[in-house]
Amino acid sequence: MKLSVKEIVVFGMLGGLMYASKVIMEALPNVHLLGVLTIAFTVVYRKKALYPIYIYVLLNGLFAGFNMWWIPYLYIWTLLWGAVMLLPKNMPKSVAPIVYMCLCAAHGFLFGTLYAPAQALMFGLDLEQTIAWIIAGLPWDIVHGISNFFCGILIIPIVKLLLRAESYTRSA
Repeated sequence: MKLSVKEIVVFGMLGGLMYASKVIMEALPNVHLLGVLTIAFTVVYRKKALYPIYIYVLLNGLFAGFNMWWIPYLYIWTLLWGAVMLLPKNMPKSVAPIVYMCLCAAHGFLFGTLYAPAQALMFGLDLEQTIAWIIAGLPWDIVHGISNFFCGILIIPIVKLLLRAESYTRSA
């Protein structure tokens, strides 16, 4: 996948936007726009959305430290990207917002469960310990899922904005 100079700049900025949005919203635990941005970028850029997603992951490691907590980030956002890629490209406009909001919410509700395999491998947890770890995190996953659902209201406006910017730069 060859990138143009414009794409390199845009994807760098979008990855930086993801990281900045996370930092700005850190005062509210598990409330952020990362799922929203991941879905919006995937709807617009498809395979190339992996560039801003992994720029975000890299920035997260650079600024917060490449530690064990970071390892699941190498796949957690890709799972959301993959789920969006499996959705039909031309979903009816009346259905798309709720589908994206529900997918965003599901990713939040399942975040701890998706994180658990890495935890189990890194810390040698057996199945019972892994399930206990997931259960202990459920209150945070509930906050995460609910906030992702309501933040998901922004997905379609962000998609429209990105498409408009893309069409503007193509014509310029």
